[in-house]
Amino acid sequence: MSRSDTQTENLTGILLMLGSMALFAVEDLFLKLAAANLPVGQIVLISGALGAPVFFVMAWRQGRGIFVAEALHPAVIARNLGEMVAAAAYLAALAVVPLGTVAAVLQALPLAVTMGAALLFGERVGWRRWTAIALGFAGVLLVIRPGGEGFRAETLLVLVSVAGIVVRDLSARAIPARVTTAQVSAWGLLAVAVLGLGMIAWTGEVRGVTGAEALVLAGAVVFGTAGYWAVTAATRTGEVAVVAPFRYSRLVFAMGLGMVFLAERPDAPTLAGAGLIVASGLYAFARERRRKRASHAD
Repeated sequence: MSRSDTQTENLTGILLMLGSMALFAVEDLFLKLAAANLPVGQIVLISGALGAPVFFVMAWRQGRGIFVAEALHPAVIARNLGEMVAAAAYLAALAVVPLGTVAAVLQALPLAVTMGAALLFGERVGWRRWTAIALGFAGVLLVIRPGGEGFRAETLLVLVSVAGIVVRDLSARAIPARVTTAQVSAWGLLAVAVLGLGMIAWTGEVRGVTGAEALVLAGAVVFGTAGYWAVTAATRTGEVAVVAPFRYSRLVFAMGLGMVFLAERPDAPTLAGAGLIVASGLYAFARERRRKRASHAD
């Protein structure tokens, strides 16, 4: 492949990644609007129940089953548990925490995954990236401000969601290669739907959905599914090291939507913390890219 072709594919990948992050930000806006009136358990159930059939069909078209022995593989079960924790905590946080704040804390995810891979799988992480991880979590503390005047305990739910996603993503590495992405996604969303049923049974909170709320939920599913497709296409089109840093654009989109549609105004500490998280993440990406280039050169 020529240099020109590579640059074209990278540019396409970047545009797809930017588009996916914008779509996910809109999905979050719809979910936040829905969570203002609907119980979290009901939204969790609807999200899983509407999303799972999409991947059922994808798996079926690939000639793969859903109710098969691989669904009980320990790594699949661990991934599903992480997905359930992440979904419930994230939706609960969206219901009460400003959209920009949720997005800012969520940007610590790549750093958390790097830390988890180092601690659990022994992946090599140099002192520079450990420093970036520490600075990134210092940025999280700036956003959350535990014990400070602007502290909201509900913001900790975003950290719980991040922990769930870390479990989800790291568990996925141990899933057998013969299992397809469509199967894994279908199982994860089915688990989320089951969790929603359990939450409804536990709390007894459920209510009728109005026409407007149905449209909001449908919008969340449409934009979320489109975002999932776009982010998958982005990582398969461009070089991961080039495309991945543009995930941080989600923060810009989320803050912009929060300001325009929800009258949110992030304060100076939140902006400073978000900036520190993003800068640390970008530095960690750059170090990883340099390390891989050096290993290939050897």
